Amino acid sequence: MSTDPTTTVKAAAATVWNDIVEHVRLNYPELARGWFTDLRLGDIEQGVVHVHTMNRAQADYLEQHCRRSFSEAAQAATGRLVAVAFEPGEDAGPGDGLEALGFAHDEQLVLNPDYSFDNFVTGPCNRLAHAAAIAVADEPGRAYNPFFVYGGVGLGKTHLLQAICRTVRERPTPPNCLYISCETFINHFIEAVERGALHQFRYRYRHVDLLVIDDIQFLAERERSQEEFFHTFNTLHQSQRQIILSADCSPSEIPSLEERLVSRFNSGLVALLDHPCLETRMAIIRKKAKLRCIEVPEDVIRFVASRIDTNIRALEGALIKIDALSQTLPGPITLELARESLGTEPAHPITIPTILETVAQRFNVKVSDLQSKKRSKAITQPRHISMYLARKLTSHSLEQIGGYFGGRDHTTVLHASRAISELRTADVQLRELLDEIMTEVKNAAH
Repeated sequence: MSTDPTTTVKAAAATVWNDIVEHVRLNYPELARGWFTDLRLGDIEQGVVHVHTMNRAQADYLEQHCRRSFSEAAQAATGRLVAVAFEPGEDAGPGDGLEALGFAHDEQLVLNPDYSFDNFVTGPCNRLAHAAAIAVADEPGRAYNPFFVYGGVGLGKTHLLQAICRTVRERPTPPNCLYISCETFINHFIEAVERGALHQFRYRYRHVDLLVIDDIQFLAERERSQEEFFHTFNTLHQSQRQIILSADCSPSEIPSLEERLVSRFNSGLVALLDHPCLETRMAIIRKKAKLRCIEVPEDVIRFVASRIDTNIRALEGALIKIDALSQTLPGPITLELARESLGTEPAHPITIPTILETVAQRFNVKVSDLQSKKRSKAITQPRHISMYLARKLTSHSLEQIGGYFGGRDHTTVLHASRAISELRTADVQLRELLDEIMTEVKNAAH
């Protein structure tokens, strides 16, 4: 049975192209982009490998940043001294009107395939944010607009943002969704100003259906970028386009953020992602283990969840560490193996009682006074300092911290922490005092 020569040639070309892309991904990961899979290998003639892109923006990016690396890869794959040329395909569009600025699709953040709503573990710490994210994904621009989610590192902000983007992009007619970092927005704006291309910049950002920006707190102290984002926000909001933002703190806590932006961010739904409780941490470990096809006994899950109460990334890191050690030993994962991997002795965590005792001793007050309803200045400032330190030095949620101070609610803790943080910036003596108390607390914990 004879083989079709055309089929053989196409298969060989596909192999060469796969080798080229794989070489670039392995040796130049900082240049690799998800849309590389959309590129197509054209003719190889007169020592030139022709690569067809989907649009002009992709061709510009490859020409400016990847010519050398792709030529090196092509030479390795073909064994010939060749160069690479990038050409938009016949049906290629202009790249969303941004070719004048060189803005390409590569600057959108890549979606992690694991970051879906199905893989998000809910609990008391994140139930509101999760429910709101689903509502926003179902009805962009109508449910909650803007949607602002905030919380510490590794608590699931990026997971929710990507889950929304993934959901809307899977629709039969997906809306135009732009998912970027705040740094990218700022860099695009600066480049647009330098090139005199503000019209193209504004067209791009003000004609999307969903604008999703991660780490919006980096707008702080960027006056011109804040001004531009203010007008972008207004344009999108007035036309009922969805705006989704994330930050490591609430809008009111972002330093040097203009009040008009704080007001607009607060005008929609602001949802906190807090530290997960023990049961939620255990559920997270189960989910992560299932995704990685790792069999983990229940006693190991409880052990890891009890040992690590900081964030989801730390939990996943511990799971990976245990799995890596188990690969070097015979038999399944056991509690003994987990203890060997993470260490049998837990670290000495800083506790709120330690903070209370240290602050009470420094200010010559009673711990019971700090936990009481007394409002005298002699008690209020040490109490606020204690709340500030509890939020700074422990992994407890705002609600949990409030529980140590006579059952105060999370807004009281947040207000106290903000007040001390602002005073610390302006008052050198207070800053030195806080540093001394922190040192004493850390020493007392060990």
